[in-house]
Amino acid sequence: MIEHGTTNGETSERPVRVNSWNGWDPLRHVIVGRADEAVVQAPEPAVRRDFPEDGFPLGTYGSMPEDMTAEANEQLDNFAEMLRRRGIRVDRPTPVDFNQQVSTPDWTQETMSGCMPPRDLLLTVGSEVLEATMSYRSRWYEYLCYRPLLQDLFKADPRMRWEAAPKPRLTEASYHTEFWDTYNDLPTDVQLAKVRDYDLVLTEEEPLFDAADVARFGKDLFVQLSFVTNRSGYDWLKRHFPDHRVHAVTSTNTHPLHIDATWVPLRPGLVLHCGERLADPELMDFFKLNDWEIVEAVQPASWDHPAKLNFCSPWLAGNMLNLDANTLCIEENEVKLSEQLAGYGFEIVPVPFRTVAPFGGGLHCATVDIERDGACEDYFPRRHGKY
Repeated sequence: MIEHGTTNGETSERPVRVNSWNGWDPLRHVIVGRADEAVVQAPEPAVRRDFPEDGFPLGTYGSMPEDMTAEANEQLDNFAEMLRRRGIRVDRPTPVDFNQQVSTPDWTQETMSGCMPPRDLLLTVGSEVLEATMSYRSRWYEYLCYRPLLQDLFKADPRMRWEAAPKPRLTEASYHTEFWDTYNDLPTDVQLAKVRDYDLVLTEEEPLFDAADVARFGKDLFVQLSFVTNRSGYDWLKRHFPDHRVHAVTSTNTHPLHIDATWVPLRPGLVLHCGERLADPELMDFFKLNDWEIVEAVQPASWDHPAKLNFCSPWLAGNMLNLDANTLCIEENEVKLSEQLAGYGFEIVPVPFRTVAPFGGGLHCATVDIERDGACEDYFPRRHGKY
């Protein structure tokens, strides 16, 4: 069911419209995830969870603790309600029992995952909502949580394009199955060389990508090659969006997983950069040539006592949600980052969200834009190198 935003207690009657070209135009309609039924995933070729100090050493799996789930849901619900009070329409997914065995004719997986981070699965480009392939077997069926919402959007907006990338087979041929046996023990320079040369856990057997590896800047889409997005996935996206300029990017990140805490659009002409994950120099030159200022993010708040079962980096600090080109939702503990960006004229909305991290990310991960005001603009009229 599509839920309506409210302003001063009055229901918004805006017609449902799918339209979003970037991450900063005024937000009108959004999906916010849920923590219900989430699990610590069973091992699979693409990912291995290992939390020995939290009771889930490598090879064990099962439901997230009930108290953690309740705390995360409280923060997610409060965030959704804050958005509604600002007149933004909010939808929520329908969780399923993720702690169950799933299979296809090619494989069997002992658990699923969850539906907290809808940004991983869904990509909105203009009037289209695209379901990504996903590269984890535990996330193969996650689209089911969003199908009721997508069906409602399709019925409500005659302009909406509902697309799904080819469901991958995810056989052993899609992975370097021994990758995680050695990767974390390699020297940093060797890991970075593998990232640069795209010699990671995924093969090129079939197109694979997560939607959260795509940064939207109007006519230009930047696709990060990562642990969950391969070159074939980038190539599929490039063919799928022929009216866009689609670019493959990498950074000096030994564990690349989603672009939205590394290269973060703030508003036209301003992008936030994680200084510990230096972008390709050619990419930085491309932005500067087009009169973009690149802001290096301050160090994130210390996570001296990170939440249990948390696989996120402290650089999740940069995982923010723009309400418009002048308003940013930032996790409440990231005071230095808030102060830094307030210095650029942004109104900062502090949001308690730290307990959500173990369920898959931050404020940007937990949301998917359905409607923002605005149209497709060209923010990069000048070409440079491969861009």
